[in-house]
Amino acid sequence: MRVVLAEDLFLLRDGLTRTLREHGFDVVAAVDNEPGLRRALHEQRPDVAVIDVRLPPGFTDEGLRAALDARRERPGLPVLILSQYVDQLYAQELLAGGEGAVGYLLKDRVTHTAQFVDAVRTVAAGGTVLDPQVVARLLARSDARGTTAALTPREHDVLTMMAEGRSNAAIAHTLHISESAIAKHTAGIFAKLRIEPSADDNRRVLAVLAYLRR
Repeated sequence: MRVVLAEDLFLLRDGLTRTLREHGFDVVAAVDNEPGLRRALHEQRPDVAVIDVRLPPGFTDEGLRAALDARRERPGLPVLILSQYVDQLYAQELLAGGEGAVGYLLKDRVTHTAQFVDAVRTVAAGGTVLDPQVVARLLARSDARGTTAALTPREHDVLTMMAEGRSNAAIAHTLHISESAIAKHTAGIFAKLRIEPSADDNRRVLAVLAYLRR
């Protein structure tokens, strides 16, 4: 699997490159600035891109802008964004297209090798991965408008883990209940949020997130 990596800090960039290669990824470009990222995305045509939000020369949102432009050029290009802080606007912009194959992780998470590698693989496979803190912010923003007020505490837990990209089996394992119970909670969530249920996990997560962004 071909990966383009963009991170301005040398030690972190080198560490991520080594980690990805040790787990079977082919890092075809590891760059430290926006022009280099745009060139790599255009020339290398990677299977997935792992990109820091803030890159030289401006250290604002260059990485995110390059990722969004690349996804307009190649719809559905898998992109995993790394950020130092939770920024709802960045997360919303990344999810706005609705195609899936996106992720938003805080940089603290990349120190957990298995979690980081799993996130890259999930995004590359077309899934959606959001940092739990991002999910919490989105849900809190939604709750302020009453959109999830009708959910039970258990449904709220299930919705949170759905938004993180977890499967029914993974949610059931975490909550120590059966998959059939998760299916019932999921049906209840979609009914209360007036979202058509889907057997496709990625579309299900994107539908929930799309609702929460309204």
